[in-house]
Amino acid sequence: MKIISTPTMPAANGHYSQCIEYNGLLYLSGQLPRDMVTKEIPESIEDQTLVAFSNVKAILTEAGSSIHKIIQVRLYISDIALWDQVNAVYSRFMGEHKPVRSIIPTRELHFGALIEVEVLAAV
Repeated sequence: MKIISTPTMPAANGHYSQCIEYNGLLYLSGQLPRDMVTKEIPESIEDQTLVAFSNVKAILTEAGSSIHKIIQVRLYISDIALWDQVNAVYSRFMGEHKPVRSIIPTRELHFGALIEVEVLAAV
């Protein structure tokens, strides 16, 4: 097991690793839609979805992978009514790549975020 951490990845805000490589797979911690530099969370679900996936992409890149090697995605959203907007941004971001996916409606997410993204990818 190898913990992947670089200065250009979003910093973990608690007692966890952002990414662990094990047997050729990358396990990413849930990514909130916090800008890596300003730590701000955009207001709209569309912008939050894009920021969360941009954070995922940054971590995968640092770990030697890419969004095209994502195997599984779990999307936690604060309201199932946001599904259509999230799906539209997700579809544009992923392009033709279609990993397996779950969308889990929750209640409140940390820092008032509307979405959190968890990913499993190949190296």
